[in-house]
Amino acid sequence: MRIVIAEDLLLLRDGLVRLLTDTGHEVLAAVGDAPSLLAAVAGHAPDLSIVDVRLPPGFRDEGLRAALEIRAADPQARVLILSQYVERAYAADLLADGRGGVGYLLKDRVTALDDFLDAIERVASGGTAMDPEVVRQLFTRNDRNAGVGALTPREREVLALMAQGLSNSAICAALVLAPVSVEKHITNIFAKLSLPPADDAHRRVRAVLAYLGAQVS
Repeated sequence: MRIVIAEDLLLLRDGLVRLLTDTGHEVLAAVGDAPSLLAAVAGHAPDLSIVDVRLPPGFRDEGLRAALEIRAADPQARVLILSQYVERAYAADLLADGRGGVGYLLKDRVTALDDFLDAIERVASGGTAMDPEVVRQLFTRNDRNAGVGALTPREREVLALMAQGLSNSAICAALVLAPVSVEKHITNIFAKLSLPPADDAHRRVRAVLAYLGAQVS
């Protein structure tokens, strides 16, 4: 996979370069600020960009805004955001277009190598990847969506795993359920969230948006 990295902390940036290179990926550029990220993506057209939320010059949300700009310019661009803290608005902003190919992980997840590599593969292939801690915190806060409130405990478990970006087969393994049971739960989730028939991947993203409490048209 061809990857661009944007991370202002030199040690973490170099660590990501080594980790990705050692696992067979090609790092096209590793930069420390948002303007350099935009230039690198424009020049290299990577398969995936890994971006810190907070980048120079302001160290607020420059990385996220650059990621959204990249996605606006190229709807097929894949972006994985790294953050030090859970910010629901950031996760919802990434998912808002409903296209997938995005992820939001806490930086601590990088040290869980298998989870991190699985996340970049999912995002690069057009799926989503949400850090389990992000999902846990968002789930405990979200009481605003009536559809989510109508879900059974098992359906909420399934939706939480969907929010992390897990496939049906991975949900089966995590919950020790038969494929037909998982498919039934997902069908019920779509119905209770009033998601009309559409591409399954698109509906999964919209279900996660409902889970986050975001309002989409």
